[in-house]
Amino acid sequence: MRPPIPEGHGLPEDTSDGGRLHRFAVAPEEEGLRLDCFLAGKAAGLSRAQIQRAIAEGRVRVNDRPAKAGRKVKTADAVAIHIPEAKPSGVTPEAIPLTILYEDVSLLVVDKPAGLVVHPAAGHPGGTLVNALLHHCRDLSGIGGILRPGIVHRLDKGTSGLLVVAKSDEAHRGLAGQFKRHEVKKTYLAIVYGTPRQEGGRIEAAVGRHPTDRKRMSTASRRGRDAVSVWRVREAFGAAALLEVDIETGRTHQIRVHLTALGHPVVGDTLYGGAGRSRTVQDAGIRARMKAMDRPALHAWRLGFTHPVTGEPMRFSSPMPGDMSSLCAFLRERGTG
Repeated sequence: MRPPIPEGHGLPEDTSDGGRLHRFAVAPEEEGLRLDCFLAGKAAGLSRAQIQRAIAEGRVRVNDRPAKAGRKVKTADAVAIHIPEAKPSGVTPEAIPLTILYEDVSLLVVDKPAGLVVHPAAGHPGGTLVNALLHHCRDLSGIGGILRPGIVHRLDKGTSGLLVVAKSDEAHRGLAGQFKRHEVKKTYLAIVYGTPRQEGGRIEAAVGRHPTDRKRMSTASRRGRDAVSVWRVREAFGAAALLEVDIETGRTHQIRVHLTALGHPVVGDTLYGGAGRSRTVQDAGIRARMKAMDRPALHAWRLGFTHPVTGEPMRFSSPMPGDMSSLCAFLRERGTG
């Protein structure tokens, strides 16, 4: 049974079912907003996923009546949203070792190894970062979604490096907002085939699902989303180069797609042309060494954001992993190839 709507002013109040209820009055300057947009703009510790789910399940009421997401709110409307008690995620905690660079009551920063899937999905029900996080943080269930508790952003299975994880709804909402506003600073290291002619550049090309291959992303998608990557050559080896890449957006496979479009696919990236490009390497020893890279040579090197609770600037870096650093050392010693 839905709990009654108490008097309130946006601060969460406990309900009899163990959940929380938030109540807001629409201000004159907010009149005309869609209901879902109105709630998303409220500093109530609510994630967008929570809001959308609450509306779909009839747990949002306007003037004590159920309302749809597209309803336009009016001045002095009384809007209430009920968030039930978080349910267990259903994901099994697993004692998987984690490299944690920072942790407090609100968040933690993890250095993810290559090969570790971030969250459970078809084909990966266990052995993921989420399984490890649920073992490490016993109170993480329910934050940010049932199958992705605490996850604000992700890295591909083959990509190593830094991830920030939320440990509270407030931190999740704050970090998600920073990612949405492109305020999080992310710099990657990538080893690519060939050496670009310029020392650096900026790639602005929308990224979306490939028109014919659903496993791939592409800059030729009809429904691509704006994506920006800024790259610079850190070290040139002739047959390959080590790049630093800042991403201003976080689209799926963005760096891999953008660097392939640039004509310099990531070494080890069999999905986006790396396998075919290896045949152009003249030196057989270098070619064999680059083909031996069994994952995209991509590493989330630096991560910067504002602490969502304290407001403190947070900056982290992760050393280049052994497989990438040894490849660079080999290329450096071998010469131009």
